[in-house]
Amino acid sequence: MKKKNLYIALVCLSLMSLDALAQKNRTYDGPNKMNTWSISGYGGITKFFGDLKEYDFKRGDHENLTGAWGLSINKQLSPIFGVQLTGYNGWLQGSKTGVTVPNPSNPALTNTYDAYFTSPSFVQVSLDGTVNLNRLLFGYKKLRRWKVDAHLGAGIMYYHTDVTATNVTPGSPNFGKVTKLSSNTDGSSKTAGTWDRNGSTYTREWVMPAGLAVHYELSPRFDLGLDYTYTYVNTEKLDLTVGNRTDYETQTGLWTFQKGDSKNDRWGVLQIALTYKLGKNAVMAKKGKYDAGSGRYHLRWANPQALIPVPYNPTMNDADSIAKANMPKPVDPRLYTDTDGDGVADLFDKEPNTPAGSVVSGGGVAMDLDKIIRDAIKNNLPKDECEALFSNIEFDTDKAIIRDASKETLSKVIELLNLRTNCRIVLVGHTDARASDSYNMALARRRVDAAKRFLVRQGLKDTSRILIEYFGEYRPIAENTTVEGLQSNRRVEIKILPNNTLRSTYPAGFQK
Repeated sequence: MKKKNLYIALVCLSLMSLDALAQKNRTYDGPNKMNTWSISGYGGITKFFGDLKEYDFKRGDHENLTGAWGLSINKQLSPIFGVQLTGYNGWLQGSKTGVTVPNPSNPALTNTYDAYFTSPSFVQVSLDGTVNLNRLLFGYKKLRRWKVDAHLGAGIMYYHTDVTATNVTPGSPNFGKVTKLSSNTDGSSKTAGTWDRNGSTYTREWVMPAGLAVHYELSPRFDLGLDYTYTYVNTEKLDLTVGNRTDYETQTGLWTFQKGDSKNDRWGVLQIALTYKLGKNAVMAKKGKYDAGSGRYHLRWANPQALIPVPYNPTMNDADSIAKANMPKPVDPRLYTDTDGDGVADLFDKEPNTPAGSVVSGGGVAMDLDKIIRDAIKNNLPKDECEALFSNIEFDTDKAIIRDASKETLSKVIELLNLRTNCRIVLVGHTDARASDSYNMALARRRVDAAKRFLVRQGLKDTSRILIEYFGEYRPIAENTTVEGLQSNRRVEIKILPNNTLRSTYPAGFQK
């Protein structure tokens, strides 16, 4: 009893280790991870097929209902193919009346026996390959929650057999004699031939199990199935009977290498299978629908291709809609028109209909040039009254947005101009050498317009004192081959001049 408890403890420890292994190596290679390990428990009814068998589907004399239990560790390699390591512990019995064999002393005569055997606790371990037939034959859309597996494998069987034979030969002097035999006694064999006993209780033989299993997916964790496995044993001696050769009383023909006239022994088991699917975040498909984000599907049931999203191929209409949705807002056409030709765009021209040849302010307002000159002479302004040094304000690449640091500079300009009403300001816009000439010219103008809007909105009292100029990339102050040079060229220069100076001389720059 203590040894049995030890075996149970070892099995439980092995299953816990397997579950940890499945948690670590649980996935199926692909864009979406899938669980692949599972454990199945079996229990069912066994049936022997061999020399000591009276009926195929019912029990003979001295036969009881026999059964077996088993456990398998399953690894799904793909939705169709898998492997499993299967172990069984079971009980077999068989009987037959009228077993006839030649009389060893007189081959012309025969001995007749009523015999039965029992193999009370055999152990079998095999490695099997499985094929999912319904996926292979019908695809993934039919029988979604059913799994029909054919399996075939090879392994080893350890068994111990006891035989009881009664001589029923008419007229025999041994009529009614009962003989009892056991495997693995003196002179018996593990496989065939003579063998000296080494103390082992069991005989070993190679086996080849084949079967068919039908499973139903109950939940993300459990499957319920029905399995029939038919095992071919590589011996005639599972029932200690070699067809047409064995004489139980003399044991003639039992321990030799010779085969009889019957087939090798077989046994079958009809069993219920309960499968537990290992892995974390287990989910199952619902009506053939998969959601890769909901968890991990098991490869026993899922179609990996169904988890791959269908690539989006936009139509021409879709592409056109996307292009229109991302198209920048149209530029106000007034920015490019100057109806009166005074050099101020209609968008900023406060007097869009000034006469031709008029001298206008930065806001497009006509100015009395003679009066300005007279006032300048009259006032005899000192030249240095309107001299002030302001740093250029710089911009980000392809931007016409005033930076916070530049806003502080422009606020000081407003303060100066409001204090010195006899001064005016010239804003000169520039860009770096990237992009086309026409684009850079327009960008330079947007930058001086942005500076002008800021001055107007932040409180410059007389906007007519603003004059704008823009040169695009044509007057750089640094080379356009370095990051620092490009940044220096993206600028708006600020010039504070007296009102009696109509135009400022602008030094020629360079371009490289």
